[in-house]
Amino acid sequence: MKEISVLIGGKAGDGINQAGILLARLFSNLGYFVYMYFDYPSLIRGGHNFAVIRASDKKISAHRRKVDYILAINQDTVDLHRDRLRDENNIIYDSDAVKSAGLGLQLSQIVKEEGGKPIMRNSVIVGAFAKSAGIDYEILKKVIKKNVLKDTDLNLKLAEKGYKNAKEEEKTEALNRESLPVLTGNEMIGLGLVKSGLRAYVAYPMTPSSGILHFLAERADKFNLKVIHPESEIGVILMALGFSYGGRRVAVGTSGGGFCLMTESLSLAGMAELPIVIVVSQRPGPSTGIPTYTAQADLNFILNAGHGEFVRFVVAPGDTEEAYYWSGTALNISWAYQIPSIIVSDKTLSEGAFSFSGETAGNIRQEEIPAWDGKGDYKRYRYTDNGVSPLAFPTAKGAVVKVNSYEHDEYGITTEDPEEVVSMYEKRLRKEKYLIEKLYNYDTVKVHGNKDASTALLCWGSNKGVCLEVAETLGLKVIQPIVLSPFPAKRFRDALKGVKRLVDVENNATAQLSELIGKYGCSVDEKILKYDGRPFTVEELEEKVKVCIAADRR
Repeated sequence: MKEISVLIGGKAGDGINQAGILLARLFSNLGYFVYMYFDYPSLIRGGHNFAVIRASDKKISAHRRKVDYILAINQDTVDLHRDRLRDENNIIYDSDAVKSAGLGLQLSQIVKEEGGKPIMRNSVIVGAFAKSAGIDYEILKKVIKKNVLKDTDLNLKLAEKGYKNAKEEEKTEALNRESLPVLTGNEMIGLGLVKSGLRAYVAYPMTPSSGILHFLAERADKFNLKVIHPESEIGVILMALGFSYGGRRVAVGTSGGGFCLMTESLSLAGMAELPIVIVVSQRPGPSTGIPTYTAQADLNFILNAGHGEFVRFVVAPGDTEEAYYWSGTALNISWAYQIPSIIVSDKTLSEGAFSFSGETAGNIRQEEIPAWDGKGDYKRYRYTDNGVSPLAFPTAKGAVVKVNSYEHDEYGITTEDPEEVVSMYEKRLRKEKYLIEKLYNYDTVKVHGNKDASTALLCWGSNKGVCLEVAETLGLKVIQPIVLSPFPAKRFRDALKGVKRLVDVENNATAQLSELIGKYGCSVDEKILKYDGRPFTVEELEEKVKVCIAADRR
């Protein structure tokens, strides 16, 4: 595999994330697949931020611990990460603020001489890196012109200064491959929803889901979209259910704490059969936890949130292609079955940046939405064989559309009649059988790697990328359930055929996916669990899997 990894670091406010994205797009313009991991504390200013940008000639969705270059805006970057370098001299740093071996440039002085702002030190250091890595200046210029839209000429001038003050240490060859767009998981969730007809997005900012709100708000006019930021998560979901009642396809976004506040209204959506999509991007808890880091600890909560019994569709995409496809699918299924759909992400997927291939993502299937034919009295909750009632919306001629959180009859009128209660209860639950049948048409459980291997890694969500790489190195199989409710038990058992040893890989302390498959008579042999808020690196997981395999052989 041909690859290169770069770590850039500084403090909050130094623009490390933007500089990392710029580097990722620089590699993408050379034809590489890229992945960027961004690590930062919950601080507006100060602390230590860093991004690891990895470029490869193969599709990747994870970062390595070892890096080829460090670009240091502050001393912490050198002190905390020097041991990650393959060559200790490959450090480019701001000599006005950092003491180190490597190439020192007076970034602050250069920026000051050109009348720039301190954050523009990034342009100088990116320029110096491009020269050191043997990247043609015209490619750097093209990337800056396309991606740095504010003070473009000044940033170009500063990048050129950095480029001229460095010397070429090696040559990064361009690959004969098209340049793919570099996008975050949050952006692809937003685009998948828009593709399926999203008309309103309502959210209260909460890391790591906030990127969806920012992304869609900036493009609201282009997408003909209402984007609203109410006063609280309770306001968010109630407003969204109002959109749904009015016939607007709607989604909300939050993290675990915000989802806690939404759960009463989640039950309202279940009882009133109001379609809604909820994006829950996980971070470590309980409570505030460590809000800018990653976790997969909310699966049990998401599968069981809300009071009473109702059908929900829960999906956990593993990369940007799946985030796009399954977000659009979740919206379609929500409306086809009039149930809540929940898209489960985490910080690693939501805020990580990936090369995105539309061809790999595939076309989102449209689902038929049952509509009222306008004949006779309109019954919002009409009994049907599959439990799904024809839809009409306020202002439809001849229709009085009544939705109700109280138990109700076909018209939506409150009832406590025991026979009516049972009939309506069973009507709502009946949808699950037909949804399961519909999902046979979808790739709900993916099998990757060596499909004949007797040892398989079990993963969900953003652990897909790191598991794929480790499995390829060790010749293993990977089983990745994407739909988690209703759980595709038959597909999952089929995926297990031939597997003698199943190793569960999760970012939580209690192996929640393992618990879920246990309800369907399946079990894991080993568990590799990480819950320090950081994703697995490729080297780290490979080492742990090797230990599992070796222990089993003993």
